[in-house]
Amino acid sequence: MEAVCCNLEVDVNGEETFIVDKKIITSYSGRLSKLFGKSKATTRNLKVIFNDFPGGAECFELMSRFCYNNGKTQINPSNISLLHCAAQFMEMNNSVSGTNNLVEQTEKSLEEINYWTWPELLAALKQCQDLLPVENSSGVLQKCLDSLARRLALATEASPCPSNSPDSSGFRFSCDSKSTESLKSSLSRGTWWFEDLLILRPILVEKVVKSMVSQKLDHVIISRFLLYYQKSKFYTATPDEKRKVIETVIDTLYTLHGSSVSGKTLFGILRVSMTLNINKSSKKKLESMIGSQLDLATLDNLLVPSPYGINYLYDVNLVLRFLKAFMRGGISKVSGMRMGKVSRLMDLYIAEVAPDPCLKPSKFLALAMALPDSARNFHDELYCAVDMYLEVHAGLLEEEKMKICCALNYEKLSAEACLHLSQNKKFPSRSAVQALISQQYKLKSLLHGTNNSRSLTDSPSTSTEVRSKGKKDEASKQVVMYAGKLDISSESEKLTAHLQGMQWRVIELEKICRKMQTQMAKILKSRVSSHGHTRSLPKLCP
Repeated sequence: MEAVCCNLEVDVNGEETFIVDKKIITSYSGRLSKLFGKSKATTRNLKVIFNDFPGGAECFELMSRFCYNNGKTQINPSNISLLHCAAQFMEMNNSVSGTNNLVEQTEKSLEEINYWTWPELLAALKQCQDLLPVENSSGVLQKCLDSLARRLALATEASPCPSNSPDSSGFRFSCDSKSTESLKSSLSRGTWWFEDLLILRPILVEKVVKSMVSQKLDHVIISRFLLYYQKSKFYTATPDEKRKVIETVIDTLYTLHGSSVSGKTLFGILRVSMTLNINKSSKKKLESMIGSQLDLATLDNLLVPSPYGINYLYDVNLVLRFLKAFMRGGISKVSGMRMGKVSRLMDLYIAEVAPDPCLKPSKFLALAMALPDSARNFHDELYCAVDMYLEVHAGLLEEEKMKICCALNYEKLSAEACLHLSQNKKFPSRSAVQALISQQYKLKSLLHGTNNSRSLTDSPSTSTEVRSKGKKDEASKQVVMYAGKLDISSESEKLTAHLQGMQWRVIELEKICRKMQTQMAKILKSRVSSHGHTRSLPKLCP
């Protein structure tokens, strides 16, 4: 038997120094073999210093045992990651040691990963985590992640399907689940692994979720795991650890389907993240997710206090970013129902921030005009908010007031709102005149329509065409005439009196329209019954 010489000193990361036989170690390590070359010096002691040996002293000892045991060692889930990293670092491949090479043996052991028990798989993952970032380039980590994701996907298919609601605290069950114990059992089958994965650090959680998504694991279940992970980790984490956890949760949720997490939950994450100074990328992703579900938000959700250093009472810039995310892709991408909900929500929000004396006119106007004109059917609520803002900011210049009034569509104001505006001294005179002229056109159109309806009643077969081209141009010309050449205050009073005198007429005209529509419907029905066919009659009222 050949004597063993201790002629090589190896310092591993400053943790521990090993004295080994240079010939034995170099016979398996391509790295050391290239380092020493063809040197015949066997009596002189040498020293090698490793500052970045993966796994440290424990890993080097395992690798040394393999070399001293003629290229044989027991490989199991608890040491496979260490051995594989050491083998790659020391270049223990076929070119040096023939068939007894550690790289090949660890890879062969990995082929049996599907037969590992769940605790063995978790132990291997934990070991991979301790070896990061070195282990990130090895195949062990990815194979462990894929195996874990496959098992969870199979377990989910075997258990009852998850609820489609991201707020659901459990899962849906079939009609066969008749007892509370069955319910608890089903819940346990769906979430039993949540607690087990708490051993993972944020960087590995992100990788685990990617594997889950690739295995088509339900996104609602994944999102619920992430929220559970965040809540559990926060109990003992430092502020810096909390920041890393919340950033990982946000970044990972962003990769899931939008409906997998509720808006209520996202606003909860927002409140937590505001105290942790998360990075800009994660903040932008969170705002984008919230913005995409803005139609499900409430006023309380939007009333977020301004950050330190901003004088506004509420964070208006944040809401503007939500709106930008909601409108991403254009108005054509948003349904009318969702747009209506957001417009009503914004009217409430604007009314809430209008009394803020520190809110600049430019920010108020940005809020008022953030949504397209088609988003609102009526502008009465917006008018009330503008009224409140002008009352609080009475010192604004006339030009600034006019800019704010540009957010109002006078044609979408009710008669009551127009009347109130005409008598409102807080508003510029030009806007009052423009509102009254707009209301006059509406009344004239209604009268014109009624007259046409009466003529149709006398002669049903006569077709009447209503022409209303150039109204806006005429209106703008009249505004210039009234504001520039006439006495605005006296003209406004005349128009106000005229409007008051016609209000009762509007009610009567509406009654007449409804009555005439009923009559025309009867006429049309009788003609259809008496003749086989008839030409269609024109619509009387809009």
